[in-house]
Amino acid sequence: MISPEQAGIAIMLVGIYGLMAKREPVKLVLSVNVVSLGLVLFFVGLAYSPGKDVPIMPTDPVDPLPATLMLTTLVVDVAITSLALAIIIRMRGDGE
Repeated sequence: MISPEQAGIAIMLVGIYGLMAKREPVKLVLSVNVVSLGLVLFFVGLAYSPGKDVPIMPTDPVDPLPATLMLTTLVVDVAITSLALAIIIRMRGDGE
């Protein structure tokens, strides 16, 4: 069975391949997104602790910091993607 860390590394490698092999700007932005999602999966897999409780009044809590940081990473990734796609549209002249 493949672990989340291994799946995250595989997804990151697919995104890195897309960054090296493609030249179209939209495909480059999508490749950066794939790398980012692989990184999130990797770190969430590292933070997983079987048998731990949710961090709301627990007896044996799991650390909420990794999940919080990865959620922030996803929000920043969406903002960067929208900015990059807007710049690509402006460069091509399709936005007028």
